[in-house]
Amino acid sequence: MTSMTDPPKQTLRLGMLIHDTRYRSLTIQIVVLAVFMLLAAWLISNTIQNLAALGKPISFDFLSSAAQYDINQTLIAYDNQDSHLRAAIVGLLNTLLVAVLGCALATLVGVLVGVLRLSKNWLIARIMAAYVEIFRNVPVLLWVVFAMAILIETLPMPRDFRGEDATASMLLGDSIAITNRGVYVPEPLFARSLGDFPVFGAFGISLDFLAILAVLVGGFATSAAIRRRAERIQNATGTRPTTWHLRLAVIVLSPVALLAALGFHLGYPELRGFNFQGGIHLRNSLLALWLALSFYTAAFIAEIVRAGILAIPKSQTEAATALGLRPHRTMRLVILPQALRVIIPPLISQYLNLTKNSSLAIAVGYMDITGTLGGITLNQTGRELECVLLLMLVYLIISLIISAVMNWYNSRVKLVER
Repeated sequence: MTSMTDPPKQTLRLGMLIHDTRYRSLTIQIVVLAVFMLLAAWLISNTIQNLAALGKPISFDFLSSAAQYDINQTLIAYDNQDSHLRAAIVGLLNTLLVAVLGCALATLVGVLVGVLRLSKNWLIARIMAAYVEIFRNVPVLLWVVFAMAILIETLPMPRDFRGEDATASMLLGDSIAITNRGVYVPEPLFARSLGDFPVFGAFGISLDFLAILAVLVGGFATSAAIRRRAERIQNATGTRPTTWHLRLAVIVLSPVALLAALGFHLGYPELRGFNFQGGIHLRNSLLALWLALSFYTAAFIAEIVRAGILAIPKSQTEAATALGLRPHRTMRLVILPQALRVIIPPLISQYLNLTKNSSLAIAVGYMDITGTLGGITLNQTGRELECVLLLMLVYLIISLIISAVMNWYNSRVKLVER
């Protein structure tokens, strides 16, 4: 009678790391990683030694010194005696402003153009196709400069609004002025402001803004809870209760009540001397960069949307039509929700491209993070390596945040297989 026993386990020998296929790939990866880390360490050490020999050791102390230059478009208070760190923060906020506004407008225009490109109306489809081909085949820098030239050359000067012989007038009850120096819009003011909340001593965040944002988030969360409750009732009884008025109330009434409590009112721009004073001044540099980046990126988004819609089987449209849905409701309720799983991944790249293309702001004098930290601060302090490293880190963090948010949204809208 023979007894079956397990074969003896082999002990790990040094030669197995090379000759055994179970360990060879891991060994190669570890060796390559070690060589790469050694090379990176040598480059860093060599750079530090060379900078020290030149009398320029790596230091970020320059961020605390006075910037001594002005920034024409700011979202927070800034003076030329503030530090380079505050100037960089102002530039960063300007970059984020262009990125957020640009992504929003580019998405709106891109989705509209992408849908209209598939229109059965020959003229509309061809006009949208011409828009896409014109915008995406011209470098974005030229569009930025062209938009700036259009705003400067075609819009009226502030003096054209003066006197009885004025050739230009303000819009919406003398509340908005569009000039060749920029657009002046009413400024939100609070009679009973909550003040600012200091962050690291560098800048203050408006508590009024935070309170309004919190109320809006709470309103949308409550509205979503009401919608989910209506869906549960519909699934249980087959009848969906009417909730739109309740959802609209929690979204609108709460912010309105908060604004009333804060004493919200508007400060209107007025023509004083040779220019408008008061209100919010949106400079032409900001508008030109925003519009150029938005319409340029929208051309690419339009093609992404068109490809996503064409990826949906035609049978989906036929089934929706058979159920009696009108074409626009079919597109909104049936086609676009399914097309999102195709649209979102390439859309992330377009958002990243728009954010990085905002560094072209220096061409029209808009002071973003590249113009402040990577421009004037770099030239004044001579800290090229430190400024470039910080600039690369800022863009990397912004890009990673955009990718994380969009990937999260993509995971929410993708189809779940059963």
